[in-house]
Amino acid sequence: MTPTEEPDLTLRRAGSEDAASIAELYTRARVAAVPQMPPAMHTAAEDLRWFGTQLARPDREVWVAERPGEILGYAMVDAVWLDHLFVRPESTGEGIGAALLDLVKSLRPDGFALWVFESNTGARRFYARHGLVELERTDGSGNEERAPDIRMAWPGADPLAFYHRMVEEVDEQLGDLLARRVALTRAELAHRDGDLDAPGREREIAESIAARVPELGPERLARIVRAVVAESLDAARPGSGTG
Repeated sequence: MTPTEEPDLTLRRAGSEDAASIAELYTRARVAAVPQMPPAMHTAAEDLRWFGTQLARPDREVWVAERPGEILGYAMVDAVWLDHLFVRPESTGEGIGAALLDLVKSLRPDGFALWVFESNTGARRFYARHGLVELERTDGSGNEERAPDIRMAWPGADPLAFYHRMVEEVDEQLGDLLARRVALTRAELAHRDGDLDAPGREREIAESIAARVPELGPERLARIVRAVVAESLDAARPGSGTG
């Protein structure tokens, strides 16, 4: 058990026997959060089954905040993500969310990240007050609600090391994407009599990416795309070597 500033509030690791209480809390919290959060996509029965599987996973921790006889909030974390932090609607404003977030910080001193819906301004203010920063925004195409969201992070005791690890992760993903780009370009070339229409494709790709990465702007993105397309074509041609 973990002490908190609230003398009658206890934080403890959840077990499989807590699945029903946590699922019921989550369902109620999601309903109460509309319209700041989009409506949930699953039924209460589906939530219960899902939490049962999560509590059995060895790579995931679920912690609950409770007062005698009642679970008032919970947090779900893995090695680098805070996946859930919810409090009973009638218990918000009592410091329960802050106690759970402080616990997660103690469990993940090297930092962690989370996703929050862009529309959930209350949660965004809460996380910002507790030292989390906004890193990136998406159009929501990656979540099942299809609602724009924001990646926030607590960078831990060594922010430089935390951000460096995140950059390395992106670099690895970029390397995988470039390898796929070359392979697909080679396959496409094999089914064409001549070269691909690079200029037209460059404009199309740059405009598409600019809608998702406005910070780079269309001119920078055009230069990046031009280089990626040209080098992919060069690498994909028969007999091409590294240079």
